Amino acid sequence: MDYLKIFSPATVANVSCGFDSLGFAVDEIGDTMTFIKTPQKGVEITNITGANLSYDVDKNAASAVVKKMLLDANADFGIQLTIHKGYSPGSGLGSSAASAAGAAFGTNQLLNHKYANLALTKFAMFGEEIACGSQIADNVAAAIYGGFVLIRSYEPLEIIKLPVPQELRLVAIRPQIEVRTEDARNVLPKEILLKDAITQWANVGGLISGLYSNDYNLISNSLVDIIVEPHRKKLIPFFDEVKNAAIQAGALGAGISGSGPTIFALCKGDKIARNVYNSIEKSYRNKGIDFELFTSKINQEGIKIL
Repeated sequence: MDYLKIFSPATVANVSCGFDSLGFAVDEIGDTMTFIKTPQKGVEITNITGANLSYDVDKNAASAVVKKMLLDANADFGIQLTIHKGYSPGSGLGSSAASAAGAAFGTNQLLNHKYANLALTKFAMFGEEIACGSQIADNVAAAIYGGFVLIRSYEPLEIIKLPVPQELRLVAIRPQIEVRTEDARNVLPKEILLKDAITQWANVGGLISGLYSNDYNLISNSLVDIIVEPHRKKLIPFFDEVKNAAIQAGALGAGISGSGPTIFALCKGDKIARNVYNSIEKSYRNKGIDFELFTSKINQEGIKIL
């Protein structure tokens, strides 16, 4: 294989109660990337569209991953890379993660599947560090594995793929503002009350149990974040209005996707998802902020070859 074109999906991370430990892949939006094998060693980015990203191979999340993998594998070839961003960085939908995970997946294809998914996640986490300073796994793992994932441990890295109830749907709104990951982390408390931690742990357990048992009521009751959301929602204009509109229209729950500003809602079935879509659109109309709104199934495949 000398040429490859892939789609790497956007992702929703944290999923309310699962800060830095839960994520899932999105069906509708993501990055398109191409990989061309070259006789010259190393990596070169030949084209980037859809966003203003660095062509410096050591500063771009995707090319940094490709370079690291080729060196690790002692490859006797190089890769020319193109990236089309299907959505904007700073959206809270794992933009750098889609590029980093896609780079790991695509390079692995040209390396004849040398690495398993866990190793690909570790390489992609390096790309996340290049992009935002932290080796976080929830976004990149969701893109690579597809569906819902739980990062059970970072030391050592352990990823569990969770089941996805058949009727689960996503509705998400992306206000056209940027929330920097660094800013979103800086607003978080350094300490939390034990009673709040207990509540949060119970919600994570309840959400995972609901996914396994197809219990939509349990999923709904567990999609509650009392630790991170109260602080981060201040960075997102009209967050409470959107969340209330989604829940009143029948959403199971709503919260902040990643660091924001995207707000996600999970729904049971297409009909409720349409109602939630319409309700969110109405709530954000005439607010003076441009936005994009989409609905999607949960992407259970993850990154795919086009």
